[in-house]
Amino acid sequence: MSEDTPVRPAGIDELLERVRADYRRIEARAAHEAALSGDALLVDIRYAALRERDGLIPGALVIERNELEWRLDPQGSHRVPEATGHDLRVVVICNEGYASSLAAASLHQLGLHRATDLVGGFQAWRAEGLPVEPTAA
Repeated sequence: MSEDTPVRPAGIDELLERVRADYRRIEARAAHEAALSGDALLVDIRYAALRERDGLIPGALVIERNELEWRLDPQGSHRVPEATGHDLRVVVICNEGYASSLAAASLHQLGLHRATDLVGGFQAWRAEGLPVEPTAA
């Protein structure tokens, strides 16, 4: 393909399909069990208004989406203490499981090869009856 040949743009559905093909997503109950056993770090990337409206997953680390890579890069100067290495199993959680797929793909580019996202996001977690706590007033 030459420089003059335009690249066909991928729509968001195609992009999601492509990035999700590179890793195995996780269902809510399995994510809950992995977190309880210490095998996974749950990371909630929902924006504040959704967390305030719907509550929080107990034990999940809240990191706004625009800070995710900086906070979870094990080599970064702005990392959180939980960002202990590239083998860390991170489960990214957004509201419905779309933005989290793109976020997980971005973490893969940083070398976090076990990063994944929650199928259906927070809404699937809540629908499964898994623990949710209100945000502090």
